[in-house]
Amino acid sequence: MRYRLTFIAGLAFGYVLGTRAGRERYEKLKKSARQVSQNPAVRNAAESAAQTGREFAGKAYHSVSDKVGDKVGDRVPASVAQRVRSLRDRSHSNGQDDWGTSAT
Repeated sequence: MRYRLTFIAGLAFGYVLGTRAGRERYEKLKKSARQVSQNPAVRNAAESAAQTGREFAGKAYHSVSDKVGDKVGDRVPASVAQRVRSLRDRSHSNGQDDWGTSAT
């Protein structure tokens, strides 16, 4: 109960401070966030993180795909087997992800 009251008090306090700051402060924060997101260093870091994520996802996909094999229906539900097959076919067909960018 103590934590719930602390949370509610913090929520109320944040609301009061937020309403006092008003629209001007909100717009200033929004502009700052936009500038940070458009910074080349931030964009490069985000892209490298995305690339690393794609590499790990690819490794995990191939690991699962190899373990499941061609007789997918014997080991997993049919819906999962169908999804694995469609992903395998799509990855071998064009080498691009859903957004038309290189997934390598």
